[in-house]
Amino acid sequence: MSGEVFDGGADVSADTLRLRLTDLAESGQGDLRAVVGEFRRSEVLVPVADGSLLSVEAGGIRWLFAFTDEAALEHFARARGEAVPEGMPVYGARLLDQVVPRVAKVGGPVGVAVDAGSPAGMVLPPVKGIVPDAVALDTSAEDMTAADMTETDADGADA
Repeated sequence: MSGEVFDGGADVSADTLRLRLTDLAESGQGDLRAVVGEFRRSEVLVPVADGSLLSVEAGGIRWLFAFTDEAALEHFARARGEAVPEGMPVYGARLLDQVVPRVAKVGGPVGVAVDAGSPAGMVLPPVKGIVPDAVALDTSAEDMTAADMTETDADGADA
């Protein structure tokens, strides 16, 4: 990844995104498109281990990890009994629009697990409306429920 800056509108702070995720997790309801929009405008930390993005495969989908702040990344690593990996800052839009398609070319469907292991964690599945249509599964984001998108139980990870 180069040092390009995504300028897709006003930045959303990690605190704003984290609050939105917490509200969504607690209520099971919310405007999923707004949450995806906030993720796209937010700078998140993507963990890197041994020169590769930290990910896990579950249910035939490769899940990339993204964290709203260093504390969430540290909590995730400690819960797994691992050293805290380096966190590369990247805008959510770049992760969804550029990284996901590159990874999908070689490994099939790719989604993003945001703040995995935390009560407010959620997944952004590889569906239309979240990832580019060319690498999306047939389901659209509108077909997903809030409960579907707030489940993050990612235990194992591959580098």
